[in-house]
Amino acid sequence: MKLSLNGIKEQEAWEKAGITLQGYDVEAVSEKAKKEPGWVHFGIGNIFRVFIGGIADGLLEEGVLNRGITCIETFDYDVVDKIYDPYDNLGLSVILHGDGTREYKVIGALAEAVKAQSSDPAHWNRLKEIFTSKSLQMVSFTITEKGYALQKADGTWFRL
Repeated sequence: MKLSLNGIKEQEAWEKAGITLQGYDVEAVSEKAKKEPGWVHFGIGNIFRVFIGGIADGLLEEGVLNRGITCIETFDYDVVDKIYDPYDNLGLSVILHGDGTREYKVIGALAEAVKAQSSDPAHWNRLKEIFTSKSLQMVSFTITEKGYALQKADGTWFRL
């Protein structure tokens, strides 16, 4: 078993391991998002992958959403290189419930991961394409403790 688009085709192995797979075509919703981005999210760490990605996954399952999320990283570009790209943008959600039971599910709603890095022409140009797309409907953000800075690097306070 490998967390990849090819790996999830081995449905029996995932089911035997107690891991739920999607009831929708992951490749199709990813391709649609790449051609016609509709939902862009900034801040693509752990909270996003399981919480927001999980919501999108449910909406895809219900047929309410017809494409995945375009994921944008602004802070730690290794997230794209080490967490998204090697696993074809798939995630593994592991939830521990209050009664001690666990729920395992592959998240397939994360269509594309892009670095908001102006020094990387391929990613920067892709970002421009996404934001000039007529299909774009929504931009959302996850802002965690790293975004709560009240002081500049020199210790002076930001003006409010």
